[in-house]
Amino acid sequence: MNENTILIWGAGAIGGTLGAYLARAGEEVLFVDVVEPHVEAMKRDGIFIEGPVETFQQSVKAALPSEVKGQFKRIILAVKAHHTRDAVCALKPHLTGNGTILSAQNGLNEIVIAEEVGAERTVGCFVNFGADWLEPGRILFGNRAAVAVGGLDGQATDAVHDYHRLLSIFEPKAVLTDNIWGYLWGKLGYGSLLFATALTNASMSENLASERHFPVYHRLGQEVMAVAKARGVKPLGFNGFDPDAFLPGADETSARRSVADMAEFNRHTAKTHSGIWRDLAVRKRKTEVDAQIAIIANLGSEAGIPTPAISRLVQLIHDIEDGRREQSWSTLDEMLKL
Repeated sequence: MNENTILIWGAGAIGGTLGAYLARAGEEVLFVDVVEPHVEAMKRDGIFIEGPVETFQQSVKAALPSEVKGQFKRIILAVKAHHTRDAVCALKPHLTGNGTILSAQNGLNEIVIAEEVGAERTVGCFVNFGADWLEPGRILFGNRAAVAVGGLDGQATDAVHDYHRLLSIFEPKAVLTDNIWGYLWGKLGYGSLLFATALTNASMSENLASERHFPVYHRLGQEVMAVAKARGVKPLGFNGFDPDAFLPGADETSARRSVADMAEFNRHTAKTHSGIWRDLAVRKRKTEVDAQIAIIANLGSEAGIPTPAISRLVQLIHDIEDGRREQSWSTLDEMLKL
């Protein structure tokens, strides 16, 4: 391996899909993952991408973190949000002096990465395509969706341009943006609604289409957008989610239209349930709720913005994680009591 090899740290749904496309296009890629059976499967058989978008098998190089040697200029971080700091600390010795880390994750992980390696070495990324890790060596690619990349300060450096080139291999419509925080906060608004859909066993589209629970989605979107506004961020919309519809003073009709558009978008994907639901129902592990959603309540508190719906959602997710509640419509109904 040489320093121009692209290091994919976290070869699950996002990292595995991105890396498979880059490797197929001839880029030198090394997958790193902590799940030993997954690494062994990739070493032996490559990585298998399947689903309605495209199906292919790609030979790849893979390693456990302890097996990585050398340094790399480009590292794509794709671990779960709550593992970000530990992952950055582990990969830092493998980052060249002029190297950069791209956060292909959900949440505001760029803040944590920048704390560890500096904002100038951190590149923001927004991904919303649907993918699921099925088993070692196998990933479902359920649907295409928005992808964007940008510098944290809005500047398009050579590194930012190079990551945009790489992401465009995977998604030809990938956006080079000067407002990556707008995309990330838009994703937080969208994500808060998806966390709510994980409280039941119904699909994302079924949840979002539930008229009875519209007030839940409306309130969650409003709280996230209020915090974003207080931080001086202009959130951007995508794939049905319209941030403006949830801003203070916005017409409720616009919010209803946005939630309906999100339900419609999610009807047309092989990924019927969110990754959050999958963590709870299938993989029986902790979700990203603290790193993705609880941080909104913390930032809201700093800005004097109350976020009772966000805080209650975090509690309910923890209840499911810890076995105190089941995923059911009655659990989602708890949100209506606000």
